[in-house]
Amino acid sequence: MSASCLIVDDEPLARSLLKDYVSKVPFLKLIDVCSSAVTAMEIIQTQPVDLLFLDIQMPEITGLSLLKIMKKKPLVVLTTAYSEYALESYELDVVDYLLKPITFSRFLQAVDKVNSRLSSLSSQPEKITPNPSQPFIFVKDGTKLVKVKWDDILFIEGLKDYVTIHTKQQKVVSLQRLKSLEEQLPSDQFIRIHNSFIVSLSAIDTIHKNEVHVGPATLPISDSYKKSFRDFIERNHLQ
Repeated sequence: MSASCLIVDDEPLARSLLKDYVSKVPFLKLIDVCSSAVTAMEIIQTQPVDLLFLDIQMPEITGLSLLKIMKKKPLVVLTTAYSEYALESYELDVVDYLLKPITFSRFLQAVDKVNSRLSSLSSQPEKITPNPSQPFIFVKDGTKLVKVKWDDILFIEGLKDYVTIHTKQQKVVSLQRLKSLEEQLPSDQFIRIHNSFIVSLSAIDTIHKNEVHVGPATLPISDSYKKSFRDFIERNHLQ
């Protein structure tokens, strides 16, 4: 397995260093190097990119802004001299966060994470698309398929390549990405509130500041999802 990658950094020395590092890893296939997020977006729209080495602080559009506007995202390793962006970057589901100056050993650690993520994604079971007229879905839990009714779901928690579906009766753990499951959920009943959480509208007890309360569970609302969550609540007239 190989990964096509794109380096995006406005610093010539940083681009040169990353290009050298990539050339030393047979697993990586460099398709281009660019100095701006605008150029990167054009490249991503015209050819497949598996991995993005992305700087945060760039003119015109920052790396984080690029991540937020991209509809279909490749795997991303952020490269930056600023540690204060770490929390926000992980909410955007980046694979790793490299602080400059980047050593080759630390670079290899990030590449190993990318390799593991790609291997996991390729081995995931085929998505089961539900019939819109059916109020349930079947998900794989180990070696068995479990029927989960929409009305029974309280919230769904994602952790790397697994999801835990919290229902009124049980917890169901399935090998799949949260984004993949989100695409199968009825959009008028469920809302993403955090990189790690999707909540059922009917299960919400209270909303207080940046938190949603579902029974005894308290779920955070991240900055990245505040607006979409607020719009969702307003559309559904939940006061």
